[in-house]
Amino acid sequence: MEGFGWFLSIILGAIAGWIAEQIMKSEHGLIMNVILGIVGAMLGNWLFGLIIGGTAGGVIGQLVVAVIGACILIWLGRLIRNRG
Repeated sequence: MEGFGWFLSIILGAIAGWIAEQIMKSEHGLIMNVILGIVGAMLGNWLFGLIIGGTAGGVIGQLVVAVIGACILIWLGRLIRNRG
C-alpha cells in the first residue's frame, strides 16, 4: 500500500482483512484483520509483481490485491495448522 500513509493503510487493511475473513468463513478480531490486510497487501503486491510485472493502482485496486493476499494467508494458516 505504498503511498497511502499509515492511517489509510490501517483502514484499508482492516477492510481487506474483514472481507477476506468473510470470504474464507473464518473469525478473527479487528487487530488480526488489520494485520492480515496489511501483510496480505504486501504479499499480493509481491505476487502480482511476479505474475504480471506490476500491481493494481488506486485504492480499489490495492483493496482487491490486499483481499487476495489476506485470503492466501488465511489458507496458508489453515494448511499449517491442519498438518500440525
